[in-house]
Amino acid sequence: MSVAAPDTTVPADTDPPAGVAVRRATAFGVLIAGVIGLAASLALTIEKVELLIDPGYEPSCSWNPVLSCGSVMVTPQAAVFGFPNSLIGVVSFTLVLVTGVLAVGRVRLPRWYWAGLAVGTLAGAVFVHWLIFQSLYRIGALCPYCMVVWAVTIPLLVLATSIAIGPVTAQPVVRALLTWRWSVVTLWFTAVILLILVRFWDYWSTLA
Repeated sequence: MSVAAPDTTVPADTDPPAGVAVRRATAFGVLIAGVIGLAASLALTIEKVELLIDPGYEPSCSWNPVLSCGSVMVTPQAAVFGFPNSLIGVVSFTLVLVTGVLAVGRVRLPRWYWAGLAVGTLAGAVFVHWLIFQSLYRIGALCPYCMVVWAVTIPLLVLATSIAIGPVTAQPVVRALLTWRWSVVTLWFTAVILLILVRFWDYWSTLA
């Protein structure tokens, strides 16, 4: 009597692997954003501590009358919630860095996690734009480390959002936005640079 071969077929109702599969390049993008943002936030926090210890301390990121984080750190806008804004960056970018490490390691995080990261990054982007306005038109000085955070936040928002909305990419509008997302980021960088050039043109023209 023959022995029946074991059934190796996969049941039709088997659940797919949990979590979202993230492309390698996107995962590294999240990781790099986390590393750069955390480094800038830590550097700014250290400079703030040094300034608190010694009010006469000259921060390493104070290079001239315009690029001067020392001028920015002493303003109310630098501590909107009663503590240095850089501490928000330390916590937030630590989370981003850990997320990037997990994504690079092919750990599939739930879609709700990526949606939460996208929403949190969107809130950070709104805060960043408020700080840009304050730096340009109220404080009249730019913090180099802050500008690094500005530059990282927008690409991170694009990456997190692209992952979070993966299931709805069939929608024409969403597809169009994803197709042109890096062009939009480029336009954003260009617009901010132009605003900086125009706002401080009187100073830049003296360097020629």
